[in-house]
Amino acid sequence: MDKKEIYEHLANIYLDASSKKKKKNRHKPRFLKPLFLVSVFLIFSLCSALYLSFNKNKRLFASQIALVLLQDAAKINFNFDPAKKEIFSLNLSQLNLSHYKEIGFSLKKARFTDKIALKVEFTNAYKEISEIYITDIPDRWKDYKMKLSDFKKIGDWSKISNLSFVVEEWNAKEKHGVVYIDNIRLLK
Repeated sequence: MDKKEIYEHLANIYLDASSKKKKKNRHKPRFLKPLFLVSVFLIFSLCSALYLSFNKNKRLFASQIALVLLQDAAKINFNFDPAKKEIFSLNLSQLNLSHYKEIGFSLKKARFTDKIALKVEFTNAYKEISEIYITDIPDRWKDYKMKLSDFKKIGDWSKISNLSFVVEEWNAKEKHGVVYIDNIRLLK
């Protein structure tokens, strides 16, 4: 045997041995992983369908329908040396809110040492004004949801003209600071 035949013989032995190892690993059934994933999906779908069919509260997803009034964060930068209150107001242009149940928004203050209360106020076309106070605003974003029915002084929700967020001097410990408002939305 010459060198070329020896190399070919060794290559055949080596390649046969390595291909046998690969063949042993390839004998695992490949359909088990997709079968497992399909079965998990089917079980999840079945459980979801059963839950929804037996759920008596049909308003499960109703609160997720929203009218977003302001997407970007707003900033109330208050300084009470000349002023007595700072207002962030949205002109709603006689918007009909009679089909909505809640208002949602996120709040935070700039410094954790500040002690601030915020007034949320609706005004309708008939100059009816109703407000609710939020006390002790956190220094990290917190989501708030308020029922529109809690704004007791509004009799007609079909023509709402303004939504205001107000920081008043007597409801703030410090004379200056910042309150951030984000994701203002109306929920059905």
